[in-house]
Amino acid sequence: MHSDIVDLRAFYASMLGRLAERSISMALSSIWSPIPNERLVGLGYTLPWLERFGTDVERAFAFMPAAQGAVNWPPGGPSTTVLVFDEELPLMDSSIDRMLFVHSLEHAENPRETLMETWRVLAPGGRLVIVVPNRRGVWARFEHTPFGTGRPYSRGQLTALLREANFTPGAYAEALLFPPSRHRSVLQLYQGLERVGRRFWPMFAGVIIVEAQKRLYQGLPVAARASRRVFVPVLAPHGAPAGMSLPRQVGTVSRARNGR
Repeated sequence: MHSDIVDLRAFYASMLGRLAERSISMALSSIWSPIPNERLVGLGYTLPWLERFGTDVERAFAFMPAAQGAVNWPPGGPSTTVLVFDEELPLMDSSIDRMLFVHSLEHAENPRETLMETWRVLAPGGRLVIVVPNRRGVWARFEHTPFGTGRPYSRGQLTALLREANFTPGAYAEALLFPPSRHRSVLQLYQGLERVGRRFWPMFAGVIIVEAQKRLYQGLPVAARASRRVFVPVLAPHGAPAGMSLPRQVGTVSRARNGR
């Protein structure tokens, strides 16, 4: 079950959420290499990192799963937010250079099919960057953060899943090496706890980050699969009081497919 968009926004607006965003950003920076004229897609809730890493790209899109909900992004221009089903992405084959998963894979109904769909839309040699809760980490055991929901992974599980979907895992990184406390006195020690944790207990980090590359020299099995989702565009909330101003619309996708 996906985290709700309202809860995600509230978490990243809190002090704990801002520090979590900073920790993940530092880890992403260590493995994020530039791609000329990059076409970037974030799947899940990736807005804090699209704003950081998506400034110099040709184009960037924020794909948000239907079960999570969506918000408009960017706030100051035409919306590039799309409400999607993660096994039926509204993209052409080999059309994207890099995809970023945050709050995504751990909630996927079928992680293998989600990765296979990602493989389809990535260009040859395209890159996939995944942020998932660490199975050994403390953050996966507390539900007051969005990293305490969904299915956590170990490095071995993540590597096996990527290889099964025809990706070659590359660089790994860790983030969230401080405890998920909401007490201000603990959070004020954030930098010191991160440094100590990176040195002494990296295996217990809150999240695992991996960059993988699309592999071309093996074939993917073709299997017929009936569509399990039908999206219906909703342009206004039902039952809204007369005269109430409506929020800015977010792009939606409506389609049903009977196999591939």
